[in-house]
Amino acid sequence: MAKILEDISRTFDEYLILPGLTTKEHLPSNVSLRVPAAKFRPEKEEPARYLEIPFSSAAMQSVSGSDLAIALARKGGCSFIFCSQPIEEQAAMVRKVKEHKAGFVDSDSNISPDDPLSEAIAISKRTGHSTIAVTEDGGRHSRLLGILTDKDYWEFKDDPDRPVKDYFTPLKRLVWAPEGVSLEEATGILHREKKECLPIIDKNGNLASLVFRKDYFDHKANPYELTDNRKRLFVGAALNTHDYLERAEALIAAEADLFCFDSSDGYSEWQVAAAKELRARYGRSIVLGGGNVVSGDGFRYLVEEGDLDFVKIGIGGGSICITREQKGIGRGQASAVVEVAAERDRYFEETGIYVPICSDGGLNNDTNIIMALALGADFVMMGKYFAMAEESPTQKLNYRGMLYKPYWGEGSVRARNWQRYKDEEGGGMLFEEGVDAYVPYGGPLSEKMDTTLAKLRASMCNIGVLSLDELHRQAQVVRVSSMTLVESGTTRVEQFDRMRTEQ
Repeated sequence: MAKILEDISRTFDEYLILPGLTTKEHLPSNVSLRVPAAKFRPEKEEPARYLEIPFSSAAMQSVSGSDLAIALARKGGCSFIFCSQPIEEQAAMVRKVKEHKAGFVDSDSNISPDDPLSEAIAISKRTGHSTIAVTEDGGRHSRLLGILTDKDYWEFKDDPDRPVKDYFTPLKRLVWAPEGVSLEEATGILHREKKECLPIIDKNGNLASLVFRKDYFDHKANPYELTDNRKRLFVGAALNTHDYLERAEALIAAEADLFCFDSSDGYSEWQVAAAKELRARYGRSIVLGGGNVVSGDGFRYLVEEGDLDFVKIGIGGGSICITREQKGIGRGQASAVVEVAAERDRYFEETGIYVPICSDGGLNNDTNIIMALALGADFVMMGKYFAMAEESPTQKLNYRGMLYKPYWGEGSVRARNWQRYKDEEGGGMLFEEGVDAYVPYGGPLSEKMDTTLAKLRASMCNIGVLSLDELHRQAQVVRVSSMTLVESGTTRVEQFDRMRTEQ
């Protein structure tokens, strides 16, 4: 017969955190939410990757598109661009994030001086860019001849068939800087010369990059913005265990910062084999995560055999995931996090290597997020939370006066992501492990996340900690009874908005 464990499969709602001593230094402004996103030896080195806030978005078609990835990176977190799409389309999404802003920007709006003005107008409308680099052959890194902006022409008055060279501002009239200038020096030049754009030119006169005034102010408005070493926005990308070599090659060329296998059950030889092959080809030049697992054994297997940098936890806990009811496979998310975190700590004691873990799924509100982190997760991954945002890839729809956004699981027929759920031979899906649904529209991501982060920082102050490492070590958690849950809500009061709804 099956081995029956004594442990009960528990959820985050079954726990509360006890308050600790709050001293005068425990202020939200003093709280650091930075977390490692790659394994490292704390006494010898810094992690190769980190997040400024412990948030990542799930690799789902209805969640992690380019716009959401940009919005989340600006807040300090990381999106994993979904892999249930053609390789070239996923790579294009990654490139869009990397080219968005944040410092030295590769110019993706370029034109030659002999092209007609109509082509420049078309480029501006297609990209939304008001500044176009005029290069010798229209290439992004060709010899720079000048700059064309929307102030150099009137779309409906000037002749669209005349060449760009009749309108653009030539290089000799531009303020520019040589390649090698620091970002601080570049923004200083923009400030001193009262310019909006500063071309950066290499020793051969070729355009290297552009620096924009608006990006400086945008960065100041987002102090925790997550960027790479070139000040470009940070973005992750998902891999499956089928076309991972070709997909990884394209995503590395697109300069993705973080990779993760996207699988409903990562405790498998297929994932370890894929990880080993990627390590053999790219070594430690890539940061590679895996999962999902729900046990200490699963964590050990992926870390020791697969040499993974972080591990995701969770099977069947997502709001649109039906793996548990379809296959009877999974575990309560709180129980899974507790066991894997304990195994992570044992592994650290044995080896001196700290492997971050990510709680993926089972997070129904901000309190669940706080609990997942207190129980040992280094960061969380969410789908529904981000699917509700303005920046998610789906269109809003109005139903009975309320706005909603479509949200479907990667295990649904709509996603057609059979690679995520099938590792053996053949393709196709015989049954679903996800549903196709809708979530209430939640507005811009920044506003939603500001509230969540404020709650997280406030809770940490109540606990008496200033970092997530301290939270792991000092949090005291208790189980709750059914009556405790009743007591936790509002009782013996009436809320007028609810009374009107009931009437």
